[in-house]
Formats: sequence, C-alpha cells, structure tokens
Amino acid sequence: MILSNTEDVPGQEIREFYGIVTGSSVRAKHIGRDFMAGLKNLVGGELTGYTELLQEARQEAIDRMIEQARSTGANAVVNVRFSTSSVAQGAAEIFAYGTAVQVE
Repeated sequence: MILSNTEDVPGQEIREFYGIVTGSSVRAKHIGRDFMAGLKNLVGGELTGYTELLQEARQEAIDRMIEQARSTGANAVVNVRFSTSSVAQGAAEIFAYGTAVQVE
C-alpha cells in the first residue's frame, strides 16, 4: 500500500477514487510509564515511554486505515493526515485518515 501526504503519488496517475478511509487507536497511560515519566520530569529529557506509546498507537491507526483502504480495492492512500485528541483523563486517541485511490 502506497501512503502519501500529498494529493497524488509522484510518477503515478490516479485512476479511481474510493473515498475517505480512517483508522484510530485509543491508548491509556501505563502506571510504570507514569512513574518513569515523573522521574524524568525532575531531571528533564525525553519521555521515551510516552514516545513509544504514541508510536505504537500511530502505527496501529495507520494499519487500520490501510486495512480499510484494501477492503475498497485501493492500492494507495493520498492526503494522509493525523489527529490526536484526549478522550478521557489519561487516554489519548490517534486518528489517521486519507483518501483511498487506485494508482497506476
């Protein structure tokens, strides 16, 4: 599956549009990660536990979007975008969306 954050795929022509496809993942903070993040806040630096959590959620959202695109017959998704939101205290959603297309 080709993914592009632009309106087209360079060197390819869009032959068919299938519409918007989406994927999301909601993740909650982990008590162990919270503890380590609290310690890191004292000395500064990257909160790697949260970075990993968001990377996992982003990949899951992408995988779900790709799965939906494949079910339409698409071989590419253009205009891929991401959105994040807080859905509950300590939980965040990563939302991926784009337009499923057939390119040649």
